[in-house]
Amino acid sequence: MFSSENVFYFQVGLGVLANMFLLGFYIFIILSHRPKSIDLISCQLTFVHIVMILTGGNIIHIDIFEALNVDNGIKCKATLYTQRVMRGLSICITCLLSVFQAVTISPSNSLLAKFKHKLKKHTINVSLFYIWFFNFSLSSNLIFYVSGFTNVSQTQQMKVTKSCSLLPMNYIIRGMILTMTISRDVFLVGVMLITSTYMVIILFRHQRQCKHLHSIGHLRVSHEKKATQSILLLVVFFVAIYWLDLIISSTSILLWMYNPVILTVQKFVVNAYPTISPLVLISPDKRIINVLKNLQSTCH
Repeated sequence: MFSSENVFYFQVGLGVLANMFLLGFYIFIILSHRPKSIDLISCQLTFVHIVMILTGGNIIHIDIFEALNVDNGIKCKATLYTQRVMRGLSICITCLLSVFQAVTISPSNSLLAKFKHKLKKHTINVSLFYIWFFNFSLSSNLIFYVSGFTNVSQTQQMKVTKSCSLLPMNYIIRGMILTMTISRDVFLVGVMLITSTYMVIILFRHQRQCKHLHSIGHLRVSHEKKATQSILLLVVFFVAIYWLDLIISSTSILLWMYNPVILTVQKFVVNAYPTISPLVLISPDKRIINVLKNLQSTCH
């Protein structure tokens, strides 16, 4: 008989292993070959998801910090701050990935075509730097409003884990933080939906054109088509999971309540996207199979 805890740890194990495999592949590509710009984006997204899975289940909090004998308040601040930053990075980098692919597949006569020459490694690296800086700054309030849970004045604290809680904050400050976070997320989700719709239109037009072309021409673009389809699937899945998580987390914050059942459900929801995403990214990338074949031939 499987308990929710066993299922949760299975989800965590699958997510970490899949992301570690994908991260190792991207590191190999970056160090051994000339990586594509999309590889730099996907590599950081994979790293973010590894940390996100570990902090999402408070595994780092339980295993690593316990061994270091660190004060419970510091454990909570570090864990929840990292968790919130990783969540923000996940949505931002996924959005960047969606925008990048939309520009990449845009026809030469489209408005986005003029941005193709700007999609260089330097531009991607600068964008990623600002994304990291923005999310580290936006979530900095948790450093001040998170502490270890105590039995003193329990009505003034909201438990977010078994040993961590949010301290009471001014309604104005809470409203401002919630507004900024939701505004960021709504904007990025909106951009993802727009770019996804654009990519669907491009794929639909390409499919109609392929009916009048030879099979050779179709095979030449099939790899880019598969990559686009995988990113579309990634975005759609992310948006669905995001809104579900937003409803759960916002309800908890606004009602200032703690419910173990809601927390358990939220853990599964939070880890769903980073667990599935590496499987989606691996499936259309034939380079992974080629790299594994080369490693196998080298070993023999």
